[in-house]
Amino acid sequence: MQSIKENWLLLSNLQIDYSIKSSKLVEILLKNRGLTTKKEIDLFLHSKLSDINTKSLEIKSKELDKAVERIKKAMAQKETIVVYGDYDVDGITSTAILWETLYAKGANVIPYIPHRIDEGYGLSIKGIDSILKEQKVKLIVTVDNGIVAQSAVEYANSKGIDVIVTDHHLPDSGDAKLPKAFAIVHTTKLCGAGVAWFLAKQLGDEKLTNSHLELAALGTIADLVPLVDANRVIVKEGLHKLRQTKRKGLIALLERSGIKKENVGVYEISHIIAPRLNAMGRIEHAMESLRLICTTNQKRAQDLADKLNLTNRQRQDLTKVAIEHARSLVLSESLNKRLLFIADSSYQQGIVGLIAGRLTEEFYLPSIVVSVGEVYSKASARSVKGFNIVEFIRQASEYLVDIGGHPMAAGFTVETAKLNILKNTLSELALSQVSDEHLVRTLLIDLKFPLYLISESLYEAIQQLSPFGMGNNEPLFVSENVIVENVRFVGNESQHVKLEVFTHKSKVYEAIGFGLSKKAMQIKVGDKIDIVYTISQNTWNNRTILQLKLKDIRTS
Repeated sequence: MQSIKENWLLLSNLQIDYSIKSSKLVEILLKNRGLTTKKEIDLFLHSKLSDINTKSLEIKSKELDKAVERIKKAMAQKETIVVYGDYDVDGITSTAILWETLYAKGANVIPYIPHRIDEGYGLSIKGIDSILKEQKVKLIVTVDNGIVAQSAVEYANSKGIDVIVTDHHLPDSGDAKLPKAFAIVHTTKLCGAGVAWFLAKQLGDEKLTNSHLELAALGTIADLVPLVDANRVIVKEGLHKLRQTKRKGLIALLERSGIKKENVGVYEISHIIAPRLNAMGRIEHAMESLRLICTTNQKRAQDLADKLNLTNRQRQDLTKVAIEHARSLVLSESLNKRLLFIADSSYQQGIVGLIAGRLTEEFYLPSIVVSVGEVYSKASARSVKGFNIVEFIRQASEYLVDIGGHPMAAGFTVETAKLNILKNTLSELALSQVSDEHLVRTLLIDLKFPLYLISESLYEAIQQLSPFGMGNNEPLFVSENVIVENVRFVGNESQHVKLEVFTHKSKVYEAIGFGLSKKAMQIKVGDKIDIVYTISQNTWNNRTILQLKLKDIRTS
């Protein structure tokens, strides 16, 4: 494999010294994010929930009105309504939001989460048949899926079922390919839970809608949508609600995960809570995660939290073995590749996305990982910045059964008999479409910063831009010629590095680099290095200190 090209790109060349004020620093950070006018800055820093509307979300008002009226009609006529979700965190929280809203209003409503292996992603004919075996249904409302479910919607229509699609995924090219649903509430500016929350807002009371912000925030963070505009407001307000949550299931899950609910943030959700909620859908059935979120029974909450924890450990073990196998396949090929396409029958469908994500992270190439089945094979894809993976794969649609996703992540089904021709076709297309620029991992660094200027007040000023996440990255700084006072390697496999660093003008700072042990292997006490980092707080034994989270290291 070719080595990864890395680039440090400084967004501002401003020289920083003691005279820098917090307000000036925030102004620089906002400018680096393309926000320069007073209106743009005010909108970013002071947006409110009331700013979220059909116009800002680019949702068609006529479609939203049709959806609301049809749901109200179903409630008035006591029709059975099915909220048809998905098996990831976004789909689970979307389902909970809309189901709880309708149930509270007295609707005859049933939540439905498809089984990943048996039914696959999204609204399907198999899923509709499964519902019809249990009860007569007149209305299905999809959440976090449905925008590419043309055949399933037509099948529902043929059975006398109206379908309301609420989704945020990219539709197939051209409006002519939209499903023939009763109404379509669609925007790419929110995640599925955000869309469900917005629809529920038109149906529910304000108190219930506000309580659902914690679920909308969970879905938004877990689905890695950009934390800007409406998403940022939802997450900011939702985290506040989550830190005060009364949901017995979430409280139990936080306790089992060793997290105090008042400390929940983007990191805790992304790396600790979301994987546990996702684990059920990857290995068993995601209905258990939905039950955990919605249960009002303390004992049930604790039992479900234990089950999610156990299932997540099983998922971790399966993933570790599969990733090592996939890595070995990648490393056995010495070609200068533009695309990783790995397929094996040993990979479980529920973890191929995790494998693809890890391959992309390590080798910085668009990655497709396939769980090979006897007749059909399921795949997940992950991309690098600037390369639209779902549109890329759609170029080979003639070989696919279905496909959906985002520019950075996609999933598809292919007949196993066509797997080789699909691999050859996409590999050939990648040679001309994945450019050299796509394959440079670039760290966008806000400022060159003297280590001695780091302080609690600086940290507090930076927090004005939070919550941080996809699309609103935590500010990155670079400090040059810092001196290493101590080096330690930590983690089960010594994959992380802990440094103590200083300059002649600064005190000693603790720095941690997750996954950076290989880069730090040659560093010795007394060496001078350049570091790229974010500034965070670390609390241990009731003592809180500033800590540098390293993103990269170079010798000076």
